[in-house]
Amino acid sequence: MTILDKIIAYKHKEVKAKKATFPISVLKQSALFLRETKSLAEALKTSSSGIIAEHKRRSPSKSVINDKVLITDVAQGYQNAGVSGMSILTDTNFFGGSLDDLLVARNVVEFPLLRKEFIVDAYQIYEAKAYGADAILLIAAALTESQLKEYSAIAKSLSLDVLLEVHNEEELNKSIIPTVDMLGVNNRNLKTFKVSIDISKELSSKIPTDFVKVSESGISSVDTINELKQYGFQGFLIGENFMKTENPGQSALKFIKQL
Repeated sequence: MTILDKIIAYKHKEVKAKKATFPISVLKQSALFLRETKSLAEALKTSSSGIIAEHKRRSPSKSVINDKVLITDVAQGYQNAGVSGMSILTDTNFFGGSLDDLLVARNVVEFPLLRKEFIVDAYQIYEAKAYGADAILLIAAALTESQLKEYSAIAKSLSLDVLLEVHNEEELNKSIIPTVDMLGVNNRNLKTFKVSIDISKELSSKIPTDFVKVSESGISSVDTINELKQYGFQGFLIGENFMKTENPGQSALKFIKQL
């Protein structure tokens, strides 16, 4: 089993338990469920940097990245730095995050928040809305084409933007769906965890222009972003580069000033 296979298998069990405890009817009673969302896709289109900065404590490939900083400090630091949006990993078992991270960040910042999660069930989309997300991530490698269509349609009905992540041309071909806002190319192979921005370059011309193009993972320099912009990318998801420092917000500010 690959790391992705293990995560997906675990998610199915986790969601089953959550649905029994907090059904969708309960999620809909959340104060944040009726909140007017902010479009991450639109923020990227009008941004000079296009950076989606991530909050990630650990990962299966790198173990602990940063478990010392407070989510409030990271979120406010990113907002002060002028990022377009923030990605928050809500998986606990593999990445050390939680839905509470999303909730806490929502209380202290105004910009769009992306719930970064391994979505295997529509339930998790309602959960994202109830906890204050503005956008969700769907992973083509983890879902069928019919699931991608169904889940993206549900997200749109809840006014959530959809970032659909692909790793190769085969996944991209099943991801050209009208209810998707952003097509993300993950430069990290989820099976081997090797990183190369060549994947973004190769797929860029195959992504229709009506989608916001986002490059994810392995972006650690201003030169890389400027290079990817030549290929039509407007969004750049940066995780470990900021989080591995003592002050992620300050690191993001310095990076954006260079950019």
